[in-house]
Amino acid sequence: MSGLVIAAPLRFEAFMIARGRPRARVRQTGVGPRRARAAVPGLLEDPAEVLLVLGFGGGLMPDSEVGEVVVADEVVGPDGARVRCANTSALSHALESRGLRVRCGTVTSVARPAMGKTRVRLREAGAIAVDMESAWLAPAARGRPFAVVRVLSDTPRRELTRPLLTVAGVARASLTLRRVATALREWVP
Repeated sequence: MSGLVIAAPLRFEAFMIARGRPRARVRQTGVGPRRARAAVPGLLEDPAEVLLVLGFGGGLMPDSEVGEVVVADEVVGPDGARVRCANTSALSHALESRGLRVRCGTVTSVARPAMGKTRVRLREAGAIAVDMESAWLAPAARGRPFAVVRVLSDTPRRELTRPLLTVAGVARASLTLRRVATALREWVP
């Protein structure tokens, strides 16, 4: 699958993904909208046939669990712009076949971590997960399939404001992230 480039916002995410040995190039893009936008020119130069954004995200559903995998069928930016994601069912199947708990739906991108009432508002608008990069990385797809997978590191019941739960959530999500990367070996976009 040399035709795949994975955009991973955090250096740690890129490290865990690489440990899963996917058949892809892994590019660390940086956290947040500014760094995501800055990474777009480099991703546009990459000859990969498919762009996948992979990393941690926040769950919005009341029954979300840390370590759950979200495959986006679309990404919504803060301005309401929507980007459809490709191959959602095939990607979900590849992950589920490895025993991962997968949920498909809308991922919304925000400029700052979403907590409390913001999570509720985003969920009521139809999103199941939140991140801080995908909408800004989407232009790097330009004509090639674009996919987004987020492993939940926090949920409405385990928000980032609780340090011990945050550390435990990131540890669990990290192991899942590596499993996702390993499962990508079997995904043919």
